[in-house]
Amino acid sequence: MSLMQMFGRTLVIAPHPDDEVLGAGGTMARLAQQGNDVFAAVVTEGKPPAYDRASVVAVQAEAHEAHRILGVRETRWMGFPAAALSETPHAALNAALFELVISIAPQTLLIPFVGDMHIDHQLIFLSSLVAARPHQPGYPTLILAYETVSETNWNAPYVTPSFVPNVFVDISEHVERKLAAMKAFKSQVRAAPHERSIETLTALATLRGATVLKSAAEAFVVVRHVI
Repeated sequence: MSLMQMFGRTLVIAPHPDDEVLGAGGTMARLAQQGNDVFAAVVTEGKPPAYDRASVVAVQAEAHEAHRILGVRETRWMGFPAAALSETPHAALNAALFELVISIAPQTLLIPFVGDMHIDHQLIFLSSLVAARPHQPGYPTLILAYETVSETNWNAPYVTPSFVPNVFVDISEHVERKLAAMKAFKSQVRAAPHERSIETLTALATLRGATVLKSAAEAFVVVRHVI
């Protein structure tokens, strides 16, 4: 089975703009190039007074450019408050993600990892699973959790779940597009050795690739795969 057949119509759920590129940008680019429909949903946005409107608009513009580079068919902005999902009724997040999954009808979901340090990531992981419950018609048959540098790797060892990947997607021919998409996030990219630097993303892709004897790869944890 080819990657195109295995993934099919794909929805990437991002807690914040750039999480989807950090965790799955190369996979998104590869799928789009092969003809798969790739959708991105950004769950939160900055709200005043913690975030000023101008910076939020700028980040959203950066995300649109990054998604254009990757070949994303459509971006959905869900508008929940960033860094405040823990104060948001969980039922509201469940319902919104359920409607998202129903409307897009993806075969594959790519979601943040439950052990990430940021509670927004944790809550979105849980609500994504609620939205993808297998007793509903047309549920996603493949769910993978991606890693987000600066969140996934800063969990508490032996206290919270650790990211131990068991799926690797070869992005050797697409890593440059991933890096170009990340560069579009001018407000988010940092200088090395910061984790959100181009050098760090390149090193991670090289490390994940070397694990499976590829030049570059992205790593995931299987949550569910129905064959």
